[in-house]
Amino acid sequence: MPVQTIPPQTSNLFLLEDLGDATRTKGLSADDLRALRAVAEWTKTFVARPHKDLGRPGTVCPFVPIALERKLLWVAPERIADRSTEDVVQLIKGYKSLFPHAQPIDGEDAQYRSIVVVFSDLPANRAKDLFGVVLQQLAVPSYADDGLVLGAFYEGNEGSSIYNMGFRPFQSPVPFFLIRQAVISDWKFFLDNKEWLDLWARRYGPSAVQALAEELRRFPWRTARD
Repeated sequence: MPVQTIPPQTSNLFLLEDLGDATRTKGLSADDLRALRAVAEWTKTFVARPHKDLGRPGTVCPFVPIALERKLLWVAPERIADRSTEDVVQLIKGYKSLFPHAQPIDGEDAQYRSIVVVFSDLPANRAKDLFGVVLQQLAVPSYADDGLVLGAFYEGNEGSSIYNMGFRPFQSPVPFFLIRQAVISDWKFFLDNKEWLDLWARRYGPSAVQALAEELRRFPWRTARD
């Protein structure tokens, strides 16, 4: 029997600056704190910075620097060595349930909210299969019903960036699961997947057409060429 979905406590969520505060982290084990700090450092020194292999200007993730500045990215430690795959599915459902209570719930800042669930005891070689099952069960309904995007990060993740197929930005030092707000620019990730592109179009309606038109206007497709 799967465990009941019980929302994790918000006290388990840490801002990156909290990780240097001994009074804030005194309840964490050394392994959990080490894992959170590793992900935090990777986020600040890789994800929030430009990279020569990215294939476009700007930072690896354009949302992360703003999320960090506005204190809208939280990390949470979890241990799952003795838990089943279904337990992990229910665990992620619990973290999803925190989103309606994570401020701000509307306005421009809402799109920058993210929860990063860090699995401090999960070997990288188990992450691919485990996260694959979680995504298979939760990714589509999370996006279609809740407007949330789920993502898996771990050493060896072969997922590539949009603009350079040889650049692999999803290889984190510790396995973690990302839960973030859906944004209209997500269509760039969905172009090669009809099911996901249809979900995106239904979610954003007329705004989706405008988003695509805005992108197309940047290209000289109407200019006569030899």
